[in-house]
Parts: sequence; structure tokens; C-alpha cells
Amino acid sequence: MIAILSDVHGNIEALQAVLKDIEERKVEKILCLGDLIGYGPDPAACLALAPRFEWTLMGNHEEGCLSEEGRASFTPRARTALEWTRRKLLNDDETKAKDNPHLRFLQGLPTTREDGDIVFVHGSPVRPTRDYIFPRDATNRQKLQPVFDRIQRVCFAAHTHLPGVFTEDFTFTHPTEFFGVYMLGTRKVLINVGSVGQPRDNDNRACYVTFDGDSVVFRRVEYDYQRTIRKIRAVPDLHPSLADRLAEGV
Repeated sequence: MIAILSDVHGNIEALQAVLKDIEERKVEKILCLGDLIGYGPDPAACLALAPRFEWTLMGNHEEGCLSEEGRASFTPRARTALEWTRRKLLNDDETKAKDNPHLRFLQGLPTTREDGDIVFVHGSPVRPTRDYIFPRDATNRQKLQPVFDRIQRVCFAAHTHLPGVFTEDFTFTHPTEFFGVYMLGTRKVLINVGSVGQPRDNDNRACYVTFDGDSVVFRRVEYDYQRTIRKIRAVPDLHPSLADRLAEGV
């Protein structure tokens, strides 16, 4: 059994709680689909735990941290937070960017991994770091057909912070509708693993999945989000809404 997580977003309290939960299960390895950083107050601490993962993919926030071009499409709130994140990782010394171990780690991240008939991405197989596949897109054949054309059996993705299962016959199901356990069948599926550090499905608990080859279990973990909120509010460059949404799960 493997654990798959994503979108930690500098939330060390959530990540530590999830890793503790994983330790209590018979998990062989942990995979990360990207966005370890961005939005949250502890990017360096989250990157320091990356060696515990079998591998980590590049998310759009890692991409944005590395270049001005990568930040071009960000909202003002996200862009300001990411620029603060970059300064934090560089200890406010841009002259040392070339030799900074955090940036070297980010530069080496792949955008896609494959394991047999399973593909892993941050966004989608079409645009691995950038595509948003929202639940409302489930019936959009023009958007999703090219996605499923690139899937052999299963795709694990994230990016929207909204957990659930998309099928090749254009449906979306939230984990609450199948009690958190999804059994794979003959249909191709894209599985969004949700977000560890900034859930947006009206449940503020950290979210990740475990996968044994036949079933996907969506797991929710409580953490000290009030501590994370206090840290965010103490940083002027992190918008207060980034703190508020942690309490609400939106």
C-alpha cells in the first residue's frame, strides 16, 4: 500500500499530522504530487520533510517559485505569498539563489511520473503543472476527453484541493458519496487526492489517500489549524484570507 498526498502549501502542522497518521498504517512508500510550498508560513520546514517521500512532483507553486514567468498567471494574493516564500527560502539573499539547496531541490522535480498503467501529475496529463480539473468539469467532454486519452487506467492528480473521482464516462463523485473507499473497476479514472494543507471541500481536515492497487481510501486527519492560522496572520505578506480559509475548509 502506498500513500499519496499533495498541496501541503507550507502548512507544517497539517503535514506532520498526516505523516503521523501514515506511520500508523502499513504504508510502503509516500508519493507527493507537488505544491509543498506557497500560501503557508513554513515552506522550509515542509521541504525538509521531502526526503521522507519516495518522490515529489513539481506543482505550479514550485514552478512559480523558480521563475518570474512561472508566477505570471498567479492571482495577486498568491503571487505576493509566493514571492514571500521565495525570499524565506533564500533567507532574503537573492545573490545566493544559484547555490541555495531549496531551489536546487525544486529545480530537479519532474512534472510527471508513471508506474505501469498509473500516471501521477499535479494538474492533469495534458498540462501537468497547470491544468485545473474541477468537479464542474466532469461533464465537459471537450476538456476531459484529451485527459482520459492520456490515461491507461488510473491518474492521480490534485491542484484544485477538491478530492474525488472522475470517470471516463464523465462523472464526478465526492468521497462522502462512497464512504471514502473507492474500488477500481474497468473504467479509466482520474483521482484527485485533495489537499493536506489547504482543503477546499468544506472539510478543514487534512486530506490524502492510500492505494493498494485495487482500492483508494480517502483519509481525513485533524490538525492544529489554529496554530497555522496564528503563524499566517503574523506575516504581513500572507493575506489574512489564507488563514481564515483553514478554519472553514474552503
